[in-house]
Amino acid sequence: MSSRLPVIAGLVSGVVAAAGLLVLVVNLAPEPGTGFASPTLPSIEASASPSSFASAPAPIDPSASSPSSSTAATPAPTKVSPSGAAAAFHVGEPPPPLVVPQLGGGTIDISSLRGKPVWVNFMATWCPPCADELPLMNGYAARYADEGLVVVAIDVREEEGTVTPFVRALEVTFPVGLDRDGTAQRAWEAMALPVHFWIDADGVVREGALGGIGPDIMADGLRAILPGVEVTP
Repeated sequence: MSSRLPVIAGLVSGVVAAAGLLVLVVNLAPEPGTGFASPTLPSIEASASPSSFASAPAPIDPSASSPSSSTAATPAPTKVSPSGAAAAFHVGEPPPPLVVPQLGGGTIDISSLRGKPVWVNFMATWCPPCADELPLMNGYAARYADEGLVVVAIDVREEEGTVTPFVRALEVTFPVGLDRDGTAQRAWEAMALPVHFWIDADGVVREGALGGIGPDIMADGLRAILPGVEVTP
């Protein structure tokens, strides 16, 4: 009997230890459905919605216009109203002075043309409407030569070496002057090209037009300085 006591005591101690371990496990276990707690990380709050982030530039609208030197220098065809023409083209007044070297030699002097109807055109080789107008002007110059009409073109701020091949290619038949430094352009306020002035035989500006013009406006200008002449476009 005495030999069994140590065995029984060991069994009791084991049961007590097991019971204590079970109690410890039960106390540490989480409540049902909650799971074990995990470390809490600081949340990152978005500072902006996706649309506020930098993105590629929006496509360029092809219909939007951009400045250019040619469109700035070449206005749309315009026959100025009587009140506007008086201010813009010196209508009803003598023309400003105009003395420039003539292409190929000689001088163009507007004062020497008094007594004749004169059509003055300010132009340049880089101006597409100018190139379109010159052949039409050729036709009018020939058609109304017997009426005393004098047509002159004044090239603005270009050299003879640039202007000569240009007028030859277009077969210009009337005198072309060279306003190399823009003095005449400023005096006549012909800042946009092309621009036209029609001056009667009394030396008075009767009409003016701005921009690349066609036969109708050209004929209107000529009627103003060729009284009694049937002018057709």
